[in-house]
Amino acid sequence: MGLNDTVSAERVHIGFFGMRNAGKSSVVNAVTGQRLSLVSDVKGTTTDPVKKAMELLPLGPVVIIDTPGIDDEGELGEMRVKRAKQAMNLCDIAVLVVDGKKGLQSSDKELITAFEARKISYIIAYNKVDLLENSPDCKENEIYVSAKSGKGIFELKEMMARSAKGWESGRKIVSDLIEPNDIVVLVVPIDSAAPKGRLILPQQQVIRDVLESGAAAVVTRETELKDTLDSLGRKPKIVITDSQAFGVVSKIVPEDIPLTSFSILFVRYKGGLESAVHGAATLDKLKDGDKVLISEGCTHHRQCEDIGTVKMPKWIKEYTGKDLQFEFTSGTEFPEEISGYSLIVHCGACMLNDREMKYRRTFADANGVPMTNYGIAIAYMNGILKRSLAPFPDILKMLNK
Repeated sequence: MGLNDTVSAERVHIGFFGMRNAGKSSVVNAVTGQRLSLVSDVKGTTTDPVKKAMELLPLGPVVIIDTPGIDDEGELGEMRVKRAKQAMNLCDIAVLVVDGKKGLQSSDKELITAFEARKISYIIAYNKVDLLENSPDCKENEIYVSAKSGKGIFELKEMMARSAKGWESGRKIVSDLIEPNDIVVLVVPIDSAAPKGRLILPQQQVIRDVLESGAAAVVTRETELKDTLDSLGRKPKIVITDSQAFGVVSKIVPEDIPLTSFSILFVRYKGGLESAVHGAATLDKLKDGDKVLISEGCTHHRQCEDIGTVKMPKWIKEYTGKDLQFEFTSGTEFPEEISGYSLIVHCGACMLNDREMKYRRTFADANGVPMTNYGIAIAYMNGILKRSLAPFPDILKMLNK
């Protein structure tokens, strides 16, 4: 992925939902102008959510999600329905595709209730208008379309664009902390989990944000950090490090230079910094036998020194001195039952969109389970949490109360 690409987590996520044979996949294909999903008259052709990042006018960069029928049956059908419901947690906009000949069914109404409970903006698209003698009047968020003839598809896309208006959060990763011509030093260990020749996504996004703000990004490894700082000629505005190198980097960077991590920047960017700071204090309260969930938003080949499954459990055990149980999730997987966990430690979530992370935080709060973040937890265990939060005075003030 290049610096000019819009990552999936930054795109509007649009999910298409409905009953089997309502024509969801046909409508998706008509909207995208691609054969994104398989189409047939056999019920249940879509067996798993199909996701596609693409440019869709007039919206721009989006992720389209075609989901299995919400009325699927049998043991496999129940699993498909579960996947469809999980897809809601990702969606900024939902399109409910209804068979226009049959009208709203009980399953459709259940979906509408679920959209409203999750505060998801939704559109009801009555498909197969070509088979109707006339199309009844529509409410503001309803439209009659025909995936077969293309009628109403352009108007549906216009409705989707209006629903997405104002979607951008306005939050910045780091550019609100720096000024033009500032120097920002990025400490980037060579990550064995990253493909050869590439930086991992958070590093790419921070570099892009720094450059767009007119500042200079100086990238170095922790092994060359001291020489890099000595050679700059003036103090950097901020040093941002990979969380795994926090302990080493904090000893090299002078106290009068603000220091934080990529992971902390991203939990702030996703809107969960305050709760992650509160959650870190739970590390001091863990007892023998407690269960800790470590959750990552991406999926990658596990290395022998993988941070999520190897390093983080090791560091937590060493810090607490307790005999703890660890469980792991990755990608879009997240448990439906979390009440048995004493703590959730989440990655920076660069691969997950805001809505998915908001769902996870809200779900954790509702179940009374503290949730923190890799960077926050590592800083806390290294005794440098206050220092790592110095760039965020409001959070630091809360911590000092």
